[in-house]
Amino acid sequence: MLQYNPIPERLNKARKKLGVSQKQLGIRIGMDESSASGRMNHYEKGRHVPDIDTLRKLAKELDVPLNYFFCEDNLSAELACLISNLDEAMKKKLIGMIKDNEK
Repeated sequence: MLQYNPIPERLNKARKKLGVSQKQLGIRIGMDESSASGRMNHYEKGRHVPDIDTLRKLAKELDVPLNYFFCEDNLSAELACLISNLDEAMKKKLIGMIKDNEK
């Protein structure tokens, strides 16, 4: 049974939101100019999965948290991005609100 891999879809969506080409993104994270477009295309098509170090570089360049790439649904991915932009005090407040809601 094939497992759903959210990385290609998330990578494509974040790259397009940033407004850069596959080649530009690849070059920005340190890929060789001659192979950047092809490698990024393979990642977005799901033919290859980037290693964790590459995903970290992509997350930083795309201004998304690393866990964004692993969320199984779009709502969770959006929440991951919103939460990552909160300061520590707001994150603690949010945790408290969620815990209070569970009671």
